[in-house]
Amino acid sequence: MSDVKKYIEEHKDRFIDEIVDLLKIPSVSADPAYDAEVKRCAEHVKQSLLSAGVDFAEICETEGHPIVYGEKMIDPSLPTVLVYGHYDVQPPDPIELWTSPPFEPVIKDGYIYARGSADDKGQFYMHVKAFEHMIKTNSLPCNAKFMIEGEEEVGSKNLGIFVKANKEKLKADTIVISDTSMISNDCPSIAVGLRGLSYMEVEVTGPNRDLHSGLYGGAVGNPINILCNMIASLTDENNHITVKGFYDNVEVVSDEDRAEMAKAPFNQDDYNKELNIKEGFGEKGYSTNERTSIRPTLDVNGIWGGYIGEGAKTVLPSKAYAKISMRLVPGQSSDEITEKFQAHFESIAPDAVRVKVTPHHGGEPFLIPTDFPAYQAASQAMETTFGVKPIPVRGGGSIPITSMFEEELGLKSVLMGFGLATDDIHSPDEHYGIFNYLKGIETIPYFYKYFTEGFGK
Repeated sequence: MSDVKKYIEEHKDRFIDEIVDLLKIPSVSADPAYDAEVKRCAEHVKQSLLSAGVDFAEICETEGHPIVYGEKMIDPSLPTVLVYGHYDVQPPDPIELWTSPPFEPVIKDGYIYARGSADDKGQFYMHVKAFEHMIKTNSLPCNAKFMIEGEEEVGSKNLGIFVKANKEKLKADTIVISDTSMISNDCPSIAVGLRGLSYMEVEVTGPNRDLHSGLYGGAVGNPINILCNMIASLTDENNHITVKGFYDNVEVVSDEDRAEMAKAPFNQDDYNKELNIKEGFGEKGYSTNERTSIRPTLDVNGIWGGYIGEGAKTVLPSKAYAKISMRLVPGQSSDEITEKFQAHFESIAPDAVRVKVTPHHGGEPFLIPTDFPAYQAASQAMETTFGVKPIPVRGGGSIPITSMFEEELGLKSVLMGFGLATDDIHSPDEHYGIFNYLKGIETIPYFYKYFTEGFGK
């Protein structure tokens, strides 16, 4: 496989041009105004797979956005790698905070700036180009399948239905996902765990209409005031979540494992400076890295109500709303936490208001052992190309489909991501390093090689 670097060097400009073309398509899954662009992007991905050398590719329609499937079966007796990724992207808002248009990719200082560059177009497309290399150089050592969906950013609403209905089509020996980040380009890492998610919207209703704050203020419950008080009560003085039963089944990480995690390079002062904050904030007794990986959280993601236009309007609003998410750790169930939150939130509401809790999407925590064969292959591949053995880490984000894959397909996933925490995914000026993009293309063929060699041992 010594020719992989040579192949990348020969085709580097084309590889970059191709990802730029993909990033120009505004495949925002959350906004129906972009539905046609999402479909166009699915077709683009299908054609990319065919050009790379799959024997078969198709667009699989769902009740929502389509899934792109492709495969190259060279020998049924050989192992099969299933690549998962997503071509949909987050909305670009607030657009005014971008230094360049989100769907007009700009390359500067070694980074591609565009919505979806790191999450997840740049990362899944590495697999397409690595596969192309293996096909063109006749070095693909096993079978390969691709499943690239268009609803990850809205909770993968139809992926589970598709997987259940296509278990034979998706039959494989492992799943590889590049939708996570590394510690740094000098210190590669592989995520061995992710947090789960419970996401909901709450609505607090007071009087039957907006009221004059002078005539009614002080005599009628203000839904915004009450909602803020309710939210404030969800954590205590130690930033410990007060929802009854919230911590009942939380996995307690051993002191030994916490000590191993602490070996990952991290500088709190640099972290604070990069975020322009004076100090960190979170659950007492845990470090920043622990708060974002092994501990569950509760956060308000949005809050609104009343008058927010220009000038003043002395109104006592009828309603107030908030979107609240909880990141979960092994031992917790998204369904159970959703039920506990709903019961708790309703119980703390004063009689002056009515409360409605509407669950949205959720997902389960994910954890794989480091002796898992696909993890070992990924670790060996990254050590080969980076020159350093990657550190196993737990990620703070959620990829709910990993647990679903294990339940429905009986397959664990290896999370071999090449992004960085500083890529500003979901934020203005999202970007992805050219180094990371090309390093992924270089590394992935080694994953196939080592996984095939170690299969069945």
